Amino acid sequence: MSNKVLAKVNGREITEMDLQAFFQTLGPQVQGQFQGEQGMGRLLDELIYQELFYAEAVDSDLESTEAFQMELSRMKESLLKQFNIKNLVESVSVQPDEIEQFYSDNMHYFQGQESVQASHILVDTEEQAKEIFDEIQKGLTFSDAATKYSKCPSSQQGGDLGMFSRGQMVPEFEEVAFNMDLNAISNPVQTQFGYHLIMKTDEQNASVQPLEAVSGQISHQLTIQKQNSAYLAKVEALKTKYAIEKF
Repeated sequence: MSNKVLAKVNGREITEMDLQAFFQTLGPQVQGQFQGEQGMGRLLDELIYQELFYAEAVDSDLESTEAFQMELSRMKESLLKQFNIKNLVESVSVQPDEIEQFYSDNMHYFQGQESVQASHILVDTEEQAKEIFDEIQKGLTFSDAATKYSKCPSSQQGGDLGMFSRGQMVPEFEEVAFNMDLNAISNPVQTQFGYHLIMKTDEQNASVQPLEAVSGQISHQLTIQKQNSAYLAKVEALKTKYAIEKF
């Protein structure tokens, strides 16, 4: 980015970098109001207005007034507090061996869920379900039977419901789907929606996520924990160094 001078107010330059820095201080929603050349022109006007107020403040020696000095002192105190805390928390780091140790000690946190993929055929009566089951036994494919008979929208995909984990289906359906053999077809299963024929087409055992997939998450968590610990430890140390009086 160039640092082209866009305006001067009382000899003080306003540059493209000043304008961009001002833009970045605005929240995302406010930034949306100042997109494009026209929007940035309005922001430049605002910077010019602020410089006008600055010029007047200098000319009127506002800096030497008691009210300004009191406000400056309060702002300085607040900045020093926040800067000291910032230095403390930024000094905290998490090492790779700490991440590995946390992962090793807490692998249950990263346990995936057992899941299955199943297709089904949904009809209104048990008798219908049994008749369709017989047709499948005689050679009609499950997919074609689902397309032909199922009242579920999944019939358009041959009854395929995709992969799902426990808790995503109604209990009666889930109990059968998770416990049946792969590629087997169930007897009619009644749920609140009707009667289902279920065929399990795939399954995935619960597996632990690899370290490389969760190292960033662990690092973030450990950093927060260590920063909190460092902050509290520093507070306890400072309590012994400086007098505290409560009234």
